[in-house]
Amino acid sequence: MPTTPLHVLIIGAGTGGLCLAQGLKRAGISVAVYERDRTRRDGLQGYRVGIDADGKRALRANLSPELYETFLATCAQRPLYGNQMTHEKKFLFSAGPDVLKPEDQPAEEDKDESVSRMTLRQVLLTGVEDVVHFDKEFTHYDQHADGTVTAHFADGDTAAGTLLVGAEGANSRVRKQYLPHAELVDTGLVGITGKTPLTAETRALLPREVMEGVTMVHGPKGFMCILHVMRFKWDEEGKPKEGIGSTDAEAIRAWPGMLYDNSRDYIMWGFAASEKWLPAEVGRMRGTEIQQLVLDRTTGWHPDFRRIFSLGDPGSSFPLVIRTSEPIDQWETSNVTLIGDAIHTMTPGRGVGANTALRDARLLTRKLAAVQSGRQPLLDAVRAYETTMTSYAWDAVIKSRAQMDGHSVMHKGDLLGSLARGGMRTAMRTMNRLPPLKRKIVAAETSFRGAGRTDED
Repeated sequence: MPTTPLHVLIIGAGTGGLCLAQGLKRAGISVAVYERDRTRRDGLQGYRVGIDADGKRALRANLSPELYETFLATCAQRPLYGNQMTHEKKFLFSAGPDVLKPEDQPAEEDKDESVSRMTLRQVLLTGVEDVVHFDKEFTHYDQHADGTVTAHFADGDTAAGTLLVGAEGANSRVRKQYLPHAELVDTGLVGITGKTPLTAETRALLPREVMEGVTMVHGPKGFMCILHVMRFKWDEEGKPKEGIGSTDAEAIRAWPGMLYDNSRDYIMWGFAASEKWLPAEVGRMRGTEIQQLVLDRTTGWHPDFRRIFSLGDPGSSFPLVIRTSEPIDQWETSNVTLIGDAIHTMTPGRGVGANTALRDARLLTRKLAAVQSGRQPLLDAVRAYETTMTSYAWDAVIKSRAQMDGHSVMHKGDLLGSLARGGMRTAMRTMNRLPPLKRKIVAAETSFRGAGRTDED
């Protein structure tokens, strides 16, 4: 056990790492964050991330009340509908706010939010600028007999602490050194992302349920595309729009992070296909070239969808090989641990990756607060964190992969694949016509996303 006061080193200033830093600082625990990006502007992508009940609970606990209100003020319009459609622009399934009975509706604090990843990062950086060190590329760590740990960086600097937390994402160097057997595997799927500005023309291309919800479009050969419209509370000049509440307007105006935000109303789209249907060089494609690839693979899709793809901002489009962690047995606890994608990378199939990282941050904050107050030894607290974290994280990893597996029958081009996709569409249409079943599906998804859980769960 270390004889020095608790000092936490966090490697990576992503969603989980910054939420952890916020919570530790509020708890009076010494913390330092080391980020390889050179400035707070670097490494930003403005794509939408859904924050569910678990994520909101973690943010509410770890952020100051004022900063949490800023988070809410900077969210986009809340999604109201969950939709499934065909590539011909026909609804298979659509569930809106009227599906659940009033008594079964999630509480206000448990309702999903939509936020730009870029904006969320700026919110999480607010107030911890003094403990975040940019342009620090982590290389490796050393553990010492006195219970301390030293982080080494590419510029020759070092940092010593009592606990090292790897929070630097799927390619975590902390994980590779600490748990070299915890590897990532390809799902066989490649995603292609894009942002299309929301204009009078593009707005007219989408039905109301799609404009006000999150929509998955299903095409031939297992091709799929998620659509989400992001409408913010501020205009192109960063000023609050007319008609929003005064509290939101004040939070947005006063928030220094707005200086670093460049998100404007847009349609987020993410096309995905099995790698066997894409060229081998897809990983090197960018901009107009990769947007043209999406258009080439969707020639039979409804013209409105193709118009959205064609009007996308070329600078926003790039490929992503979708990988996932494989659950491993719990490891021997030490003064090194991991949170977020650094330990449990998952596909976007269930939309809970960022929320699980936030949940990790809240849990680890609570465990370390017990160490700070003398109620629990450090290693016991870390062990308790890892035991709970792996139980819910591996469940999310497995369920997320089930939704996005490029090796499944859904992605085959033969008769068997066609029958599987046809059966899936029939099942969705059937569920859509049976209100009791639809309610059960929506309630189960709401529960999976953390509604009704407490801070102790």
